[in-house]
Amino acid sequence: MTVTLGRPAIAEPPAPDALDVVRRARRAPVRHHRRLLASLVVALAGAFAARVLLGDFTVTVPDFVRIVGGEQIPGASYIVMESKLPRAVLAVLVGVAFGVGGAIFQTTLRNPLASPDIVGISLGASAAAVSAIALAGWTGWPVSAAAVVGALAVALAVRAVAGDHGGFRLVLAGIGLAAAMQSVIQYVFTRVDEYDVQLVLRWLTGSVNGVAWQAIGLLALALAVLLPATAWVARSLRATELGDDAAAGLGVGRGRTDLLMLLGVLLVAVAVAAAGPVAFVAFLSGPIARALNRGRTTLPAAGLVGAVIVLAGDYAGAYAFADLNLPVGVVTGALGAPFLLWLLARGPLDAHRGRRAG
Repeated sequence: MTVTLGRPAIAEPPAPDALDVVRRARRAPVRHHRRLLASLVVALAGAFAARVLLGDFTVTVPDFVRIVGGEQIPGASYIVMESKLPRAVLAVLVGVAFGVGGAIFQTTLRNPLASPDIVGISLGASAAAVSAIALAGWTGWPVSAAAVVGALAVALAVRAVAGDHGGFRLVLAGIGLAAAMQSVIQYVFTRVDEYDVQLVLRWLTGSVNGVAWQAIGLLALALAVLLPATAWVARSLRATELGDDAAAGLGVGRGRTDLLMLLGVLLVAVAVAAAGPVAFVAFLSGPIARALNRGRTTLPAAGLVGAVIVLAGDYAGAYAFADLNLPVGVVTGALGAPFLLWLLARGPLDAHRGRRAG
């Protein structure tokens, strides 16, 4: 009797459950987004510590804790509490406001050029503030209120000119109104007296220097209201990013999109009211955050990127050049101009078309 021995059968691994594959695919972007936010928080903490502790007058961590706790250290307490710390705190708040506001514009309008810097929102706020200073003689919070009103007026005018069309029509309308606001600023600048020149220049360039704690507190209070409201309204951002028709088909009405745009305008307006039009922060933050998030829109990351940009720009402006203290708006403007040229040279500007939202 002959017995034939064949090759032993090899058990094939069970096929992966389709539902499990889908769950893993959905969780991967979420995990990456969380890691990105954690990394940006660490980078922000490092930039904040460098801005407060380093520079031409270094402060140790124990001394910083003692100063913040209320202990008076001759020389160090004044420098930390009246110069370094308020500049760092204001830079964070302004950067977050510009970053989130700019990302809202670019995402909702599906155009990377639709930034508050480009479409005249920042210049509208500046024109109103400069006019209030030079022509009406206002100071303090009325100037900030005028900046907010100016930003809202330009936003409404751009919206009215563009109508129901977005994209390039809105950008072109914004560029035209931005040029008009720039003309207003230049005219008012010729009427300002020597006493107000420095204050007007701050509104023209953007600076986080010399801002009182009271103004910083008002900005923090405004952001404590606007950011949670933005987070609630932005739950429909994925649908909005697909366009008005697709969003309407998914149950997201035009009113929700307009409300989100209004919140973006207010975020930019309060930031300009506190620090002036810090150039290109709103323009840079959204695309950088989107690139770091693998092409997915993320408002929290855009806010953190904006804060890091303003902190790093303020530190570079203060210490990169010997005997020269540049406003942060000069540094960010130098960074944003090449980015704008690169964006224009790379091809189609509707960067959100066909991208994933997240």
